[in-house]
Amino acid sequence: MHAITPAHLDDWLRQHTVPGRPAPIVLDVREPAELQTACVSADGFELRHMPMRSVPARLHELERDHPIACLCHHGGRSAQVTQFLLNQGFTQVVNIHGGIDAWALQRDPSIPRY
Repeated sequence: MHAITPAHLDDWLRQHTVPGRPAPIVLDVREPAELQTACVSADGFELRHMPMRSVPARLHELERDHPIACLCHHGGRSAQVTQFLLNQGFTQVVNIHGGIDAWALQRDPSIPRY
């Protein structure tokens, strides 16, 4: 499985941004209550919220060849979703290792840690 750290997200975004195509997606698979506690700001990507348990039923909302970086609290759930998407034929999916907790440490210290 492919993984990136929040510190390397900008490099990944540059590699996967194609003029004339929609921006890459950061797929936040945390639960709604977690989003109320801490959330990232979309900057150079489209932010989509899709709780992990809803992903199988909502696959039709994602394009199989579109760049997707999966995010959760520490990286465990997003790793599972990344593997699930790869198994479903998605070709440009990565896990954001360390999740929003690492995001707060590496990219945006204003995000609350929980």
